[in-house]
Amino acid sequence: MIRFLLDGETIEVEDADPTSTVLDYLRYTLRRTGTKEGCAEGDCGACTVLLGELAGEKVEWRAVNACILFLPMLDGKALRTVESLGGTHPVQRELVERHGSQCGFCTPGFVMSLYGRSLGAAGTKGVPVGDVIAGNLCRCTGYGPILAAGEAVPATAGEDDGTLEALRALRPAYGHPATADELADLLLENPETRIVAGATDVGLWVTKQLRDLGASVFIGDIADLRRIEEGPDALTLGAAVRYSEAREALARLHPDLGELVRRIGGVQVRNAGTIGGNIANGSPIGDMPPALIALGAELTLRRGTERRTIALEDFFLSYGKQDRAPAEFVESVRIPRPSSDMLVRVVKLSKRFDSDITGVCGAFALRIADGMVTQARVAFGGMAGIPARAPGCEAALTGQPWSEETVEAAAQALAKDYDPLDDLRGSAAYRRKVAANLLRRIWAEQSETVSVLHG
Repeated sequence: MIRFLLDGETIEVEDADPTSTVLDYLRYTLRRTGTKEGCAEGDCGACTVLLGELAGEKVEWRAVNACILFLPMLDGKALRTVESLGGTHPVQRELVERHGSQCGFCTPGFVMSLYGRSLGAAGTKGVPVGDVIAGNLCRCTGYGPILAAGEAVPATAGEDDGTLEALRALRPAYGHPATADELADLLLENPETRIVAGATDVGLWVTKQLRDLGASVFIGDIADLRRIEEGPDALTLGAAVRYSEAREALARLHPDLGELVRRIGGVQVRNAGTIGGNIANGSPIGDMPPALIALGAELTLRRGTERRTIALEDFFLSYGKQDRAPAEFVESVRIPRPSSDMLVRVVKLSKRFDSDITGVCGAFALRIADGMVTQARVAFGGMAGIPARAPGCEAALTGQPWSEETVEAAAQALAKDYDPLDDLRGSAAYRRKVAANLLRRIWAEQSETVSVLHG
């Protein structure tokens, strides 16, 4: 059974298919047809709804894509759809008055994203309206009236409508593991079980490929997998920490990491996708792994009561294959804090700036002392079947003067480090060229900075 709140009413769902989507349940069972299907892959935002869950003494709301959210992931939470607003919310009034809707298909998704901002929902606090709606697409209005409507509605502290007490009284019924220990025991008994965290990728296996996931376990609510620990030497993130939750801590580690997170999907995707899921998925174009590899991150894997820690770069073996045994799962990732003498740059290239998949992601961590490169860690995503370091480039930099000649030699060495992907996001030749140019750009930026400082 699945039990959740919808506008204050407890909804119980018996014998639900574990891969039924919230979108389909809303439209075909509850007949809440305001929530639309545009892409069925979490890209267009027409299906945006708000989920609420307990966070201490308050309800934390977050916008998510209903098209790739599985129904059991509602268990123990509160749900709001565009119908919950009744047509009278300030966001709706502002959109009407400013002519922010034309055909209207995408409008409910925009309404819910902006409504989330008005509540101070996850990923929206202190964030420009343009970033809040970056995960919502419109073909008609040109966005100007929508942005103006969002700006006209101030963020508030939320609404005291009884949801907090109702969630406290609601007992989850589906039977998700409550702790990492329970998850470890379950996987030992059923090692073929599919682990689902945010479903931002697995959801597409169902909606686009019509795959049967088999036995699955949802881990997004396991508290001890959602810990964020900031220490003087490192940042440790539990595997189930969502990107919207990790962004500020990552930005404190280095601003480029915060900027990288800002461009991972839209707010809805960052509110569901997890650090561990992105790593365990093993995609060659996953956004975060190249940056974490360059910074020397370590991964803790757990099987039963046994744990092992490995360098993140060693986790990726070949395309679609990772160093993870049956019943073993990613528990956390530890990211060393860059020292003050380290030059760190992380750059993502994609066809569309917002809410798009990586074409090439380059990450550089260089330690420079007295004009010499004493250490170099360079990693790329989108250049091979796995995210990987560039050994030739690193060797060409290490022990050499930090100079244009050294950088050019290292840029040339990159051509031998990878056999790049050749697909719709970029040809192999394009990837080789931009990878080398990213390194050249770092040198150009640093040279300009030095020139300015020394006048």
